[in-house]
Amino acid sequence: MTDSTAPPIRVLLVDDHAVVRRGLRGFLELLGDIEVVGEAENGELAVAAARELRPDVVLMDLLMPVLDGIESTAAIKAELPETEVVALTSFVEEAKVTAALEAGASGYILKDADADDVARAIRAAHRGEVHLDPAIAALLARRVRERATAAAATTEPLTDREREVLGLVARGMSNKSIAAALDITERTARTHVSNILGKLGLASRTQAALYAVERGLAAEPRR
Repeated sequence: MTDSTAPPIRVLLVDDHAVVRRGLRGFLELLGDIEVVGEAENGELAVAAARELRPDVVLMDLLMPVLDGIESTAAIKAELPETEVVALTSFVEEAKVTAALEAGASGYILKDADADDVARAIRAAHRGEVHLDPAIAALLARRVRERATAAAATTEPLTDREREVLGLVARGMSNKSIAAALDITERTARTHVSNILGKLGLASRTQAALYAVERGLAAEPRR
């Protein structure tokens, strides 16, 4: 349900295909709570149009000439942090999703999504919420599970205590600090570190720290 008393959400459409922009405009302008205030056919023009029009939301294609959607998203957010950006693309790739979100996009929708879902993404972005296409949300959830499984598998040779010690090594703690944190002797902490290096085939504490950080294992010790 939309608020009929609120001003319409001002949207800038960015896509290098005029037929896509026409289709989006035709649908969005029927909704009543969304107003298309401009269009742009590449990222460079999108940045200029956003600067001039100051839209509430930019609906942004990612693959475009001159300046791609990720670069233009970053440029718009740097200059107009109050303007939200929703990526509208054909790419179902984790790298693209991550790059768009890191650039400042607050939504990621696929071009084959239901038109109503595009409108929902625009409204969510305007409220300051993140809206992901269901296929993208499923992809990210699967990747998180895969990484968690991989992290568990790569530390499987370690005991629970050694995993704790590895996490503290990743936080840059010395053997003395680890001993104090876990209420063990410094000699025991040193033995744990040595065992960790041997089991994981690592040559130094630095390698162990990098190994743990890359796998998200730099955790607080259990009490």
